[in-house]
Amino acid sequence: MDTTNKMDVKRPELIQGNMSFEQLTDVVCKPVEDKAPKMWFILMAGFSSLICLLLAMIGYLVWDGVGVWGLNQPVGWGFAIVNFVFWVGIGHAGTLISAILFLFRQNWRTSINRFAEAMTIFAVICALIFPGIHVGRIWLAYYMFPIPNSMAMWPNFSSPLLWDVFAVSTYFTVSLLFWYVGLIPDLATLRDRSKTKVKRIVYGLFALGWRGANRHWQNYERAYLILAAIATPLVLSVHSIVSFDFAVSQLPGWHTTIFPPYFVAGAIFSGFAMVLTLLIIAREIFGMKNIVTIRHLENMNKFILATGTMVGYAYAMEFFIAWYSGNPYESFAFVNRAFGPYWWAYWIMVSCNVISPQFFWFKKLRTSIPVMFVISIFVNIGMWFERFVITVTSLHRDFLPSSWGYYSPTYVDVLTFVGSFGLFFTLFLLFLKYLPMIAIAEVKMILPEANPHHHGDEH
Repeated sequence: MDTTNKMDVKRPELIQGNMSFEQLTDVVCKPVEDKAPKMWFILMAGFSSLICLLLAMIGYLVWDGVGVWGLNQPVGWGFAIVNFVFWVGIGHAGTLISAILFLFRQNWRTSINRFAEAMTIFAVICALIFPGIHVGRIWLAYYMFPIPNSMAMWPNFSSPLLWDVFAVSTYFTVSLLFWYVGLIPDLATLRDRSKTKVKRIVYGLFALGWRGANRHWQNYERAYLILAAIATPLVLSVHSIVSFDFAVSQLPGWHTTIFPPYFVAGAIFSGFAMVLTLLIIAREIFGMKNIVTIRHLENMNKFILATGTMVGYAYAMEFFIAWYSGNPYESFAFVNRAFGPYWWAYWIMVSCNVISPQFFWFKKLRTSIPVMFVISIFVNIGMWFERFVITVTSLHRDFLPSSWGYYSPTYVDVLTFVGSFGLFFTLFLLFLKYLPMIAIAEVKMILPEANPHHHGDEH
């Protein structure tokens, strides 16, 4: 019986360092409460300047028109759609970690879910820029909103691009609510620890009068569970709908039923890679190694391995179906991807997305910080090239050889994309400074002290 009790209160390997509730709170609140280091201000200045660059490029686009982009005939879609799909994909890991793993009661999510949720919100904000600016007549962007179309003129509800607006805005709203509800207990903690009146008022305002009463916890857990249940189907539906931008067309290379699951797997793949990239840096800088342990990172690497293998399988199936269909246009589209003018983009995509994650089959590499950091960056590069290959290679050589062309982005395309990273990282730095990056209340639930039979160190 004594042995059983010892096993019951044994500290889980998810959290190391024998941390108490108080120590955990101190560690997580330290970056928020301490003065920001000089590097934070340097990075903030650099990324803020990239936001100015983004605004300048958007202003130039509005002033001069989409002719400043590299779009041509037949490539009518370029960087704008590529970047939109890329950023929406980045935002997928947060909701999966938060909602689906929460419903499956996976305790390892507690140390990384806040971080991933924040990344989701900021990535979707970056994504939402591109549908607005790629419409050409940007002053008519309000056509994308659900305005009653009694005149049967606008908006065009049969357009997949309008489906994107509904899907992504719904995803953003639910993800934001989910993130905020999870923050409420921690905002109350920051309110109670605040040493200045301004912080106390601001955190107190957003903590919604949280006092940690039993009734508060009951309402919180019920609301969190409902939002998790709502968010779960969105993980699957949002990128499925984004894939319909391509799949409902009749263009070879796009018109395929594999796109919805293929896009969802790719989105989770790229999302986990971005979370991993940023989390490795943050846990090192802010001293969170005992809370975000190698076990957390290894579990994320397993997800990257699984979804990367799914993506590789989808690449192979695309070639097989193109051959099996007997459609010469479909066959040509895929041979052209691999061996045509954009062969370099295709093989960068395959190398980064299919080959690099296979190293995670080996536990030694799966638990090596330098290896997982490098591979996560390769995955992000590869997933951007995947969207580029899907979009551009299917368009640049269509049914008529007389209309074939070559797409090259202009400096406006490139700088707009770079500027979107400025927006993403600026929002991320603000999050790291003013909100706890770890869900304090949720991590405490898996500590031994949360066990009502725990009696300190006597066991």
